[in-house]
This record gives sequence, structure tokens and C-alpha cells, in this order.
Amino acid sequence: MTSAIMPTYAPADIAFEYGEGIYLFSPEGKKYVDFSSGIAVNSLGHSHPHLVQAIQNQAGKVIHYSNLYKILGQELLAKRLVDNSFASSVFFCNSGAEAVECGIKIVRRHHVQNGNPEKTRIITCSGGFHGRTLAALSAAKNEKHTAGFFPMLDGFDQVSFDNLDQMQNAITNKTAAILVEPIQGEGGINNADTNYFKKLRSMAGEAGILLFMDEVQTGIGRTGKLFAHEWAKIQPDIMAIAKGLGGGFPVGACLANEKTTKTMAPGTHGSTFGGNPLASAAANAVLDIVLDDGFLDDVQRKGIYLKNQLAFIVAKHKFLGEIRGQGLLVGVVCDDSVVNLDIVKEAEARGLLTVPAGNNVIRFIPPLIITETEIDEGLSLFDQACNSFNC
Repeated sequence: MTSAIMPTYAPADIAFEYGEGIYLFSPEGKKYVDFSSGIAVNSLGHSHPHLVQAIQNQAGKVIHYSNLYKILGQELLAKRLVDNSFASSVFFCNSGAEAVECGIKIVRRHHVQNGNPEKTRIITCSGGFHGRTLAALSAAKNEKHTAGFFPMLDGFDQVSFDNLDQMQNAITNKTAAILVEPIQGEGGINNADTNYFKKLRSMAGEAGILLFMDEVQTGIGRTGKLFAHEWAKIQPDIMAIAKGLGGGFPVGACLANEKTTKTMAPGTHGSTFGGNPLASAAANAVLDIVLDDGFLDDVQRKGIYLKNQLAFIVAKHKFLGEIRGQGLLVGVVCDDSVVNLDIVKEAEARGLLTVPAGNNVIRFIPPLIITETEIDEGLSLFDQACNSFNC
């Protein structure tokens, strides 16, 4: 039977009936170890009792009534994010792309309100990914994603990731901000030294422009800090988050510091669904766990364990190379003799879910609640899948 779903995806011929912890189960009862987390979304795994209870409790009260009225859970969620970040305020939306769009608007509004309407251009980095809306596609300039959708929106200049000279040379009197990911997830788990981000912070400050961090994939504990930019001990002006914030329930947020917040006023931006009572309840439940004492330290420890154990497997298979990433956002590079998606498919057949990324990288993004024993279980299946490709 032909699917009625618009053919924008090419999904694997697998469906899941329920999940528990780091596992998903097909209708036939086959168990899968989930090292994908719905692409870094299921931060607490599947059917986490605290998250499930929070959603059920809120759904039994009120699901939605719009931002025409105060939403108490949203007020609490915003305060918790502000108290644990650089920000002074938060705008809630439904996805990472929407959070990025909000940030772009804040950047432009900030400079207009401060008497610099010519400052409209945002510098981005090659290999980046900021979402699928036209502005986000225009920012990333990835030909694979932009083909067939021209003209792109003007206002974005691009330089190589982790290249400070190019970044400095790209800043002009029309530059408004730098938009960058702490780790490029979709681009292939591309890292940069913390000094790179410290220099970007200095550059932005000296040029009178804004530093805008896209932490849609890296935020909410994924790297072992609540936000990945904390590793560089810097503070951005604006930050987009989503994915892990709702633990599976769609919610995104754009955080802004005081100098950018004060340029926004009623009517400058909005969202019908953003931060509604159900979304806020889910996100608050996630923060209950992630902000608990020792949780992020545990993510750091498990991230080191994952990379160390993965190194043993890489050493066995000549087509596997560099291990990248931090915390529980890890990737391994495949050489040209294999295609990452082929290994992903072989792992699926054996009961392991991973995620392909750019530059022939395989991503390992397990739930943050995973144990070392479960890491070993998943990597054993990955090793078995790799055995199929040995010459």
C-alpha cells in the first residue's frame, strides 16, 4: 500500500510499539538498543517514569490555552533555564529550527534598536546545520539541503569552521552576529578547541556584534555540561536549544541575555503552541533529572567510557578511524571503502540504532541515563555489524 505520508523521508522498514529505558521494541517483540535517542531527543530514554507522570498529570488538567494568558509551568521553566545559564529571558517554541529563527530575529532587532540598521549579516560556518526552514537553510548553505529551494535568503556569510583568520576577515561594518554550533552534529561531529570559542567571544565583543550559539543538539546535558559552550567558559548573547529539552515532547527555546532581551517587545515575535502547559511540564520534568546533583558528572564519566570502549572496536576494523565528540555525543569516521549508512543498516539488523552524519561519520547518541553495561551491550552489536565489512 502506498503511504499517504509526503515522501520527504526514506525511513527504515522498522516500527516500534513501545520503549523502556534505552530499549525500543518492535510490534514483533524484537529488542533494539537505542544509540540514536530520536536524534539526541530522548535524553531520559523511553518511558521514564518521572517524565511520563508529569505529562499524564498535566494532560489531565489542561493541555493548551495559548500565550494570550500566563502559563505557570512556562514561567517556572524559564526561571530554571535563566538561573542555570547566561540568559535573562527565554522565548519558547516547538523546534530547533524555530529557536534559530527567533535568534535571527533578535539579532536584527537588536542592531536596529541600537541605531545600527546596516548590521544585518550573520557569519556562519561550513558544515553547520541549523534546521530546515528557509532562513536556517540559507544560514547553513549546504547544497544537499538547498537544492530546488532557491532563491535562498540574503544576509548570511560563511567561513570555514575552526578558522579564526577567515572569521576575522569576514567581519565588516554590516556584520550583526556570529552563529556557530559548539559541536557540529549533522556535519559529522566536528569539534573545535575551546580556544576557538574563546576567540570568537572576544572577536564578537571587540566588533560590537553578537555571539549566537546553536545548541539544539548539544544542549541539555548532551556533552556533560548543561550547555556545551560552558566547556570554553564563555557566555554567548543568544542561544537556541530544543531536542533533549522535552525528552521526546516537542519543545524548543531561544535564550537571550539582558542587552538583547530588552530590544524585544510585545508583537515582535510569537508562537501559538510554544511553551504550552504540556510542553512546559515535560521540559520541567527533564530538568528535574538533568539538574539533579551528580547527573552531569555521570554523563561526562559515561562519555569517556563510551569513547574508550569504542577505541577498542576501531582498532579491530581498518575502515574505522577518528573518534570525535564529547559526552554522549560521539562519532566515528569511516574511510572511503565503506558507506556509513551501510554500517548503520547492518547494525539495525542486529538490533542497534545509530545515526549517520556528514563526512561518512556514524553517530552514537544514547539516552543520558544509559549505564556502562548498556554501553557495552550496544558496542558489542556495533562490533558484530562491523565484522560483516571486514575484507
